[in-house]
Amino acid sequence: MARTGWVRLSVAALVLVLAGGCTDAPDGARPAPHPVSIEADHPDALADQAVRLRITGLEPQAEVTVTARTTDYLDTTWQAQATFVADQQGTVDLSTTAPRSGSYQGVDGMGLFWAMNPSPAEADGAYFITRYPQLEGSYQVHLTVDTGGRQQAARALERRWTATGVTARRLTLAADGVTGELFRPPPGPARRPAVLVFGGSEGGTSQNFTAALLASHGYPALSLGYFALPGLPPTLQDVPLEYFATAARLLAAETGADPARLLAMGYSRGSEAALLLAQHYPDLVHGTVVYAPAARVHAGFPSGPTAWTLGGAPVPTGTIPLDRVTGPVLAIAGADDELWPSADSAEQIARAIAPDGPPHRALVYPGAGHLVGTFPYLAMDTTPANTAAGRTNRYGGTRAGNAAAQAAGWRQVLALLAGLRSG
Repeated sequence: MARTGWVRLSVAALVLVLAGGCTDAPDGARPAPHPVSIEADHPDALADQAVRLRITGLEPQAEVTVTARTTDYLDTTWQAQATFVADQQGTVDLSTTAPRSGSYQGVDGMGLFWAMNPSPAEADGAYFITRYPQLEGSYQVHLTVDTGGRQQAARALERRWTATGVTARRLTLAADGVTGELFRPPPGPARRPAVLVFGGSEGGTSQNFTAALLASHGYPALSLGYFALPGLPPTLQDVPLEYFATAARLLAAETGADPARLLAMGYSRGSEAALLLAQHYPDLVHGTVVYAPAARVHAGFPSGPTAWTLGGAPVPTGTIPLDRVTGPVLAIAGADDELWPSADSAEQIARAIAPDGPPHRALVYPGAGHLVGTFPYLAMDTTPANTAAGRTNRYGGTRAGNAAAQAAGWRQVLALLAGLRSG
């Protein structure tokens, strides 16, 4: 029976009505309406997991506004809003219904998550960042449903950075020879692929969230800092590749890690280091994932002739040789990257590896820019440009394009790891 928005009559009352009888309800009284409800198939889930949301109990064809809110590590409120029209059953399924208006367009069940904006708006762009996962393992997204200017339902969703049993340990130069955050998955009987993950010209340990989610999927992961931290080079200049090798060996020695299946994951300028590791340490690094990659070594950043060194000597600028790479390479780029030609680089990287070697692919996503990765469903780059060094640099792509690429690319990364795990 189709839902009408009113509580179904009891069997006894229905018999009376059909028989021409009456009920105890006063003349002209209407049955009480169904309560409006927010249904979620995964109300408590990893931050990279999609959630199917349904709003039920509405009047048929009712206009309804759904709002998602959360707060970042600075306690700034972020929110997205979309207005829908209920179907004949009084239901709105966000995974199959496009909003009439709001923060995003088109059918996208996770649009309310990645389309959030800060309040007040940031003129130069902003990124939603919670407290680091080793400090706070989850954050909440609060949903509300309004019709006619009145709130009808509310619900909180838990978005987790770390699954149950995931642990974190801080690595220091003094004790470990490297700086970073090591995320360990719950103990298991089998050895698993491990991932050494690092960012680009932003410095620090920017990939903590990525590493935490990788560990939550069962893969030991080390978020490595290699400059702009105490005891490390202040800028991306003269960074020894041996430093990355030290981190890789430490990760390979972890309990539960498979030392024969260790991958390096680098973003932007970090892609150079990841590819160089695979080339110069093929017995240590057995696969590579590079986001918004470069196919060549660039100079230091923001200045200086040399970004990387090996054996105390500068790694020369120019095309990165990949003839000694022994593991799979996955190069992920946005077709509209305006920071540098990462799409061309991704294709070049895939072509450079011997055709009779390990699997390698270039994934170039239309509508995406330099912010093509890594995991999906987080709000970022709320304006098309950011200001740096006194000038405007465009990352390229659209927020919707980046969001779609992140979701698709992340699935491919997890599929690659799962294939190594079962291989």
